[in-house]
Amino acid sequence: MALGGVPPVLMIDRVSKSYLMGEVTVKALHDISLDFGAGQLVVLLGASGSGKSTLLNIVGGLDVPDSGTVSFKGLNINAAGEAGLTEYRRRSIGFVFQFYNLISSLSALENVQLVTELVENPMPAAEALELVGLGDRMNHFPSQLSGGEQQRVAIARAVAKRPELLLCDEPTGALDYSTGKLVLEVIEKVNRELGTTTLVITHNVSISGMADRVITLRSGEVVEDRRNAKKVSPSELSW
Repeated sequence: MALGGVPPVLMIDRVSKSYLMGEVTVKALHDISLDFGAGQLVVLLGASGSGKSTLLNIVGGLDVPDSGTVSFKGLNINAAGEAGLTEYRRRSIGFVFQFYNLISSLSALENVQLVTELVENPMPAAEALELVGLGDRMNHFPSQLSGGEQQRVAIARAVAKRPELLLCDEPTGALDYSTGKLVLEVIEKVNRELGTTTLVITHNVSISGMADRVITLRSGEVVEDRRNAKKVSPSELSW
């Protein structure tokens, strides 16, 4: 279901995943099949326990499915092994989590620079911070930054690798309304200006308005997969 006829860069084929919790087997994902076109901005929507975080972790190479395949640009990442998954995460994936995971003893610039040392053709750390609107805060430490600014540093850190996939797990979950909208504006800007295929998972239905495509999960299954006829700017969202 790639957008506008663009061939998919990511294909998920009949993926299932279960976890053993005590003596109970919990099915996190059941027979999920999806594909994503280059440059799409996709919101994965669902309540807690719907399977959206499990799906994101599998796409990002942080977890592996029990069955089914995940292919990125024709490469079956399930069969890549630990070394292959590490290389996939390093070169192709940018992660943004609900909590910022910044190193408190390093400045914003230094936090971003750490990631640029891992890849061959990184975006300069200062340029990444300019992209997210923090050019004047790059020498500040996390304790000197607001929650929204720290999340924007986390986004700069993710995009400085020039990843082909940006995976955002509840990126506004720890933020207030106004700050959350600013962070969403940055994510939309990265998607629009860099053409980075972007997946945002959230339980917040209102955020889905900014997406090209909205996929709703419930109890480990896709219950809706739709395209927005008209996208809404993050600044126009309300919840």
